[in-house]
Amino acid sequence: MVQIKRICCIGAGYVGGPTCSVIAQMCPEITVTVVDVNEDRIKAWNSDSLPIFEPGLQEVVESCRSVNLFFSTDVDDAIKEADLVFISVNTPTKTFGIGKGRAADLKYIEACARRIADVSNGCKIVVEKSTVPVRAAESIRRIFNANTRSSLNFQVLSNPEFLAEGTAISDLKNPDRVLIGGDETPEGQRAIEALRSIYEHWVPKTKIITTNTWSSELSKLAANAFLAQRISSINSISALCEVTGADVEEVAHAIGTDRRIGSNFLKASVGFGGSCFQKDVLNLVYLCEALNLPEVARYWQQVIEINDYQRRRFSSRIIGCLFNTVTDKKIALLGFAFKKNTGDTRESSSIYISKYLMDEGARLHVYDPKVKKEQIIQDLSHPTISEDDPDRVSRLVTISTDPYEACENAHAIVICTEWDMFKELDYERICKAMLKPAFIFDGRRILDSLYDKLQNMGFQVETIGKRISQKIPFTVNNDIAKVDLQAPPTKKSKS
Repeated sequence: MVQIKRICCIGAGYVGGPTCSVIAQMCPEITVTVVDVNEDRIKAWNSDSLPIFEPGLQEVVESCRSVNLFFSTDVDDAIKEADLVFISVNTPTKTFGIGKGRAADLKYIEACARRIADVSNGCKIVVEKSTVPVRAAESIRRIFNANTRSSLNFQVLSNPEFLAEGTAISDLKNPDRVLIGGDETPEGQRAIEALRSIYEHWVPKTKIITTNTWSSELSKLAANAFLAQRISSINSISALCEVTGADVEEVAHAIGTDRRIGSNFLKASVGFGGSCFQKDVLNLVYLCEALNLPEVARYWQQVIEINDYQRRRFSSRIIGCLFNTVTDKKIALLGFAFKKNTGDTRESSSIYISKYLMDEGARLHVYDPKVKKEQIIQDLSHPTISEDDPDRVSRLVTISTDPYEACENAHAIVICTEWDMFKELDYERICKAMLKPAFIFDGRRILDSLYDKLQNMGFQVETIGKRISQKIPFTVNNDIAKVDLQAPPTKKSKS
């Protein structure tokens, strides 16, 4: 069996950094080098302030950094010395050309493959870690075959990562399964065994699944699509609950006790976000269309449509409750990360809710305990969010460093991320400092146990998937709300 003594990981992001840090900690006899062309990112990995926030990650990195874990910008040297190379680079959705908005852009994967082929010698195992479309490994293999030399031999494996941000270290150390896909040739099987031997340092053999390459690649897309589907399913039920008087939390509990269904991913909210769910579902849609399976493509496209609908619906509800106008009204947005325990904002529902409220002229005061100001400004200044008015972020958005400051003199509080700290805020203090009537829109259902207390303080409480009887009655213009649901709120004309 091939003995792995040195590992190189290309890409020091949310997958490569944590994954290889855990491998280094669990396999002290293996030297692990994580490389990236981004010098600032590598400097951060070598500092006390890591470039990403993940519970437990700091301790893992500090336990083996400069011992058998290294972070470097010397990509070529790391590739040359490695027995095994992980490719953990970004695979964003294409923004132009064929497949725009759905297909994965594999330019970084291709660049890695060409660089590996150019600087390598001897035998190397190259492993896809990035989420890639089916048959991406074949593209990598064709590049290797076209650039091969007598001194070179490559084996390409698929080893998709199933970690969830916020629980990445726990997921890596106690995975539900490790999936390895490779060729069914003797050489391919030896490469699979070499990678398996690394994981067997801490993962039970029964949890390591081996398949062919294509099954491994499709399994990653299918897993994320199924999880996203469950979220969209319960969010669709939340809309029904709000008009019938049912409570989506009670419905989710009732159906989740069925062992055939289970309770995971049945939490209604403002919609899913993150780097994988939307990208992978859209990738699956494009794959089905390209393979002439239009009915299957439409089925999975609806998962995305419901997610978009949930965001628009929640935004329209905010506008409707605030007497059908939020123009020049201060709204405190609590939470900007796509979920708690991470600083990642990719495809966060907070971005889209902010967009819809800015479209209506609202003044947003944003607070998040882990997301940096620069990241929030960058996300809201993106052309698809700022429309044709890039200066509106500077006019309408203020980044707060304190939640109480964000809520002072606000018309409404909008909870977009389920940070635990938001359950512990002094809402009596907040209510006294807000304009009346003071509204709370709980987009994550984290204040359920406090609704009665909040109402007694004087708050008007609105939430996802439940119709709350208000202590102080008010009227929402249903006609306006219905119009808003058909499309994103219209842009305000420039004065």
